[in-house]
Amino acid sequence: MTSSTKNQKHTGLTSIRVFALFATFIVVGVVGYFVSLLARGYEFDPATLTFFENGILVAKSDPDGASIYINGDLRGATNTNLRLPPKSYYLEIKKDGHLTWSKELNIKKEEVTQITAQLFKTVPSFSPVTYNGAKNPVVSPDFSKIAYTNNEGLWILSVSSLPIGFPNEPKKILEKPVPEYISLKFSPNSRELMLETKLAVFVLNTNEVNNQSGLINVISRKETILKNWEEEKEKKETAELKLVPDEVSKILLTSTSSFTFSPDETMVMYTASDTATFKKDLIAKLPGSSTQKEERDIKVGKTYIYDIKEDKNFMVNDTGRSLYWLPTSRHLLLPDEGKVIVMDYDGTNRQTVFSGNYVSPHAYPFVNASKLLILTNLGSSESITNLYSMSIK
Repeated sequence: MTSSTKNQKHTGLTSIRVFALFATFIVVGVVGYFVSLLARGYEFDPATLTFFENGILVAKSDPDGASIYINGDLRGATNTNLRLPPKSYYLEIKKDGHLTWSKELNIKKEEVTQITAQLFKTVPSFSPVTYNGAKNPVVSPDFSKIAYTNNEGLWILSVSSLPIGFPNEPKKILEKPVPEYISLKFSPNSRELMLETKLAVFVLNTNEVNNQSGLINVISRKETILKNWEEEKEKKETAELKLVPDEVSKILLTSTSSFTFSPDETMVMYTASDTATFKKDLIAKLPGSSTQKEERDIKVGKTYIYDIKEDKNFMVNDTGRSLYWLPTSRHLLLPDEGKVIVMDYDGTNRQTVFSGNYVSPHAYPFVNASKLLILTNLGSSESITNLYSMSIK
């Protein structure tokens, strides 16, 4: 074989290798592009040989195994991903024995929208927490304790989740007879309780029994004690406000009567005492953020939720009634007249988890998201009221 023939053969092999490498790059690039389109929610139409844009809905539920209905049509079970053309949908999550979860959702192209539907029982179950009566419950500022009285004394009930081995049972902190008081007021850290009568003021330790004989009248120091408590509260609020943008911090300090952070500190609930406006785009928009209607112009007397991560502001209540965070940090408890409502943090999906006789507005979060605490006699006119644990999950 001549050297010329050898060179031609070598050149031919090199060309084939270059072509094969080039073709490989093209195939990998095309396949990668198609895979990226599918990952972003696009779907291939074999009839037109084209891709059309979609968004992805990730639907979960607790408990799982619930049915997903979109615009009234069954589309599968929860804990699944659905590719949907970008537009508005009416989504329902249904499971036997549970209230239906529902919400309007806007699906956006190339974005993943995630929802987790907390499903509550249609028929809650009750267990007594107190047996000898409970009157005039007062909840602490951090919602960790409730004080109440009965014929046996003054009691403290822990309503937050305690470590294993520490039961959530009422603890007596003052033996009978309890002085006829005008008010009970917790300290900001819930460790002390101010009991005020017409002629005296006592500060009780909420973690131990306070002997009647050892009670000291601190009426002369009442204003000083309250001032110290207010300073303690302001220190706590100052630390919490570092979590929100400066613009929001100013509004919370100057235009609200009260504000409370969610248990995970990603949201803040507040009631407006003055009108104000949140500027738009205080933080960069996150993909897949909430598409629910928000209100950035706040009005006096209305209660709002500000989502710190997504820079969203939702009006959730205009009744003037108190709202409480549930431990999930994604749900709110609204004790209403004759019923108890649980709603999503954006004010949607309002569900009546209890309807009947109870002493409004005494319904509170209890231990975890599966239970509430209500004051009721269960409809018996002859029975005294007690605190009951109500299982809603």
